[in-house]
Amino acid sequence: MGMNGVDAKRGWVTVGIGAIAFFTLVLGFSLHRYHSFFANTDHGIFNQVFWNSIHGHLFQSTLSSGLSTNVIHHGDVPSVDYHRLGQHFTPALLLWFPLYALFPSPATLNVIQVALITAAGLVLYALARQYLEPRPSTLIALSFYGANAVIGPAVGNFFDYSQIPLFVFGLLWAMETQRWRLFWPLSLLILAVREDAGVVLCGVGLYLIFSRRYPRRGLALCALSVGYVVVVTTFIMPLFSADISERFMVERFGQFVESDEASTIDIIWAILRQPGALLQELIDPPGKTIRYLLGHWLPLAFVPMVAPASWTIAGLPLLQILLQQGSTPLSITVRYAIALIPGLFYGSILWWAHHETWFKSWFRQFWVLCLCLSLFFTFTSNPHRAWFFLVPDSIQPWVYRSLPQHWQHVSKIHRILDAIPDRSSVSASRFMIPALSSRRVILKVPHVRYQNEAGKVRRVRFVVVDISYLLPEANFRNARNDLKRIVSGLDTLLEKGRYGIVGMEDGVILLKRGATSDPLLFQQWTLMRQNTIAPALEF
Repeated sequence: MGMNGVDAKRGWVTVGIGAIAFFTLVLGFSLHRYHSFFANTDHGIFNQVFWNSIHGHLFQSTLSSGLSTNVIHHGDVPSVDYHRLGQHFTPALLLWFPLYALFPSPATLNVIQVALITAAGLVLYALARQYLEPRPSTLIALSFYGANAVIGPAVGNFFDYSQIPLFVFGLLWAMETQRWRLFWPLSLLILAVREDAGVVLCGVGLYLIFSRRYPRRGLALCALSVGYVVVVTTFIMPLFSADISERFMVERFGQFVESDEASTIDIIWAILRQPGALLQELIDPPGKTIRYLLGHWLPLAFVPMVAPASWTIAGLPLLQILLQQGSTPLSITVRYAIALIPGLFYGSILWWAHHETWFKSWFRQFWVLCLCLSLFFTFTSNPHRAWFFLVPDSIQPWVYRSLPQHWQHVSKIHRILDAIPDRSSVSASRFMIPALSSRRVILKVPHVRYQNEAGKVRRVRFVVVDISYLLPEANFRNARNDLKRIVSGLDTLLEKGRYGIVGMEDGVILLKRGATSDPLLFQQWTLMRQNTIAPALEF
């Protein structure tokens, strides 16, 4: 075996070790986060969609219904037969329903997500080897596994975009090896990930056009992507609900329109007519935008900053993120960030293909330093509180849970949840939702009413809330508002006598419809309400 063959074998071995380490550590922390009750509503939504789908109710979710425009804006009650496809069109999830059917658990979603992202890193290495020697290819793959924008979302709740890196890297590898029979099915799979995944695919199409490599195929990709996004968001999703026009488009891009309802075409036209507002959104807030970009470039030693293909492919997904309202889209550990990953890494591969002379000892050391810094910043940012037992949630005021303390609390949560039958309807606080989401009817407090298949309005049988999660954080406005809303809802249910307290332990309170409150438990609740909750709400 020649030197190149030895290096190639070492490259695969090194990347394989990196993949195993990534899968083991990230999945371990992800599962620990779930079992520690730090997974929240989003994870529960996907689990209920999966659970309902394998039980014959494709893409239905009462949790999603609780977030629909009919409930939020029109005052309706959540419905059991609400189809989430009206909020996000995600047919690619059908691929994973059979696996979930074999292991029907919210934890299965963690396994699927981390496995998809791990596999994407292996395909990325194979893609890099089409241009580069084993050593730079290996560093690129390891940079993927060490990127904040990869690790952060991976340890969090399940999200549909976790499929994007694998599908897009596979698409690019198929293009480089001219396996067109694989290229086009992967194009369709990318579109099927979510209604806005066409933005990512269109970026690939633009690269094929501007690079003049496959301009006709690039034009076809762009036309397919734009056409798919417009048709799905304008004609198909409204068949399920009005959420895309009455809620999601306005919530994300409402700064460009004055009405309370807007289609995709309306938003695009409004943006094009307001170049000044467009420019302002691209740079505002400048500090946060720069930090966001630096975070993406850091694990690749800032190469994407000067790689034209990175800007071309990742440009449209980046534009979509920068134009969205709120601070969440500019968080590098939030799921949106992973849409930029394929373009940034593929563009870096192409840049290195033309600048191999830069791959010297000093630059390799700089690259490794950047990768180590990326891992350091990922850890210290404590994405989705995955390392809650190592990194405090807050320094001032001090908010921290030790591992033994927290797992004592977890054992008490399980004792309360064991009293809820598997198929009973339930309303729960957000950190309790994932563990209870494998059922037909689950709502997020303060919702307690729902509409069944017959159109009748019913109340859930159980309500369970963990007050202890919110009390330490009551100094923060959002947590304090959540605490006020939840406590007010509990007070109403107890005062009207529709529910009674049947379980309470360590701040976890369980109410049952039609039950009479246990006198001792009610006294404990009253004391907690007066001595602990009231002072926190008055802060």
